[in-house]
Order: sequence, then structure tokens, then C-alpha cells
Amino acid sequence: MSLASTRERDTVLVRRPVRVERVPDGTPIELATGTRAQVTQALGSSFTLVVDGQLVRLPGRDADAIGREPPQAPAIPADVAVDDVRELVWQTLKTCYDPEIPVDIVELGLVYGCDVTPLDAEQVRVVIRLTLTAPGCGMGEILANEVADKVLALPRVAEVTVDMVFDPPWDRSRMSEAALLTLGL
Repeated sequence: MSLASTRERDTVLVRRPVRVERVPDGTPIELATGTRAQVTQALGSSFTLVVDGQLVRLPGRDADAIGREPPQAPAIPADVAVDDVRELVWQTLKTCYDPEIPVDIVELGLVYGCDVTPLDAEQVRVVIRLTLTAPGCGMGEILANEVADKVLALPRVAEVTVDMVFDPPWDRSRMSEAALLTLGL
């Protein structure tokens, strides 16, 4: 996965029809071949584009539609010990980004908790409590699904639950110092 952000807006041309999600409401829309877009963010496993003044999120698996390579997942050893899964989950959560903000969800303070419970000697259950910067954000389900998919792909993880929580409400005080610096706050 690319951890480098696109600082300048890179103009691209859509090479094939592709489904994207409108930000911030998550409404799926289709971009036609030949549509011009600007890449505003290339972090984690997706791209944020501006199309006709509207932000949209393009899944990394469709990167070829804008002439890019799909983001590569970090290499994860298959022989991870059950005791090491918790750290691996947190590392994975740091590869998930808010489509509007160039900071991962951990640094943004959107992860309220992560419990890793052994199911047996070989597998674990992971329960993540996740919030959003705004309760009405339509990207919540999309972000929760991304988190669940990435964590479930980890070795030893047999079950994942992502609970969306809004109490206490998120505010900027939950952001790490690194996030504040990145955003110039």
C-alpha cells in the first residue's frame, strides 16, 4: 500500500467505466471512460479523486481505471504467533484512511478500541470500536468494511466485528500530535 500522499493534484483520465463512492455520503456512482479527474489523495488502499468538483473514492483494486498500479499490501508473515496478532491488527488499522483527510484512522483518533480474544490455540476474534469524524458521514459503512476486510485477511484472525460508536463524540482532541502536524493544526 502506498503511504505517500499526492501533494499536487495529478490529473488523470478514466480509461474504463468504473464504480466509485461519492464522498461524504458514500453513494455509488459510475465514471465513464474519458472522464477527467484529479487525484487528491493516494493513501492506504484507495484513491480520492475530484470529478467535476465532487470528491469520490476509487478502490485500489480499480487503480488501472486511472492508469495507476493497485496499492500493494505490506508483506505479512504467515507464521505469526497468536500473541503477536494484536500488534499486527494495529499496524493494519494504520493503513486505513479517511478519504477526505490525509491521516490514517489511528492517528485521527477514530479507533476507540481493539480487543483481540483467542478462540483457540491457533485463531483469534477481533472486535474494533470505530467512530467517524461526523456521525452522519455516509462513508462509515465503507470504512468499516475496509477495516473488517483488511483485518480478516491477517493470519490467525478467524472473526472480525467492527462496531460503529458515537459516544463519546469524536473531536480534534482525539488526534495524535503527528496528525495535528500533518494537517497544520
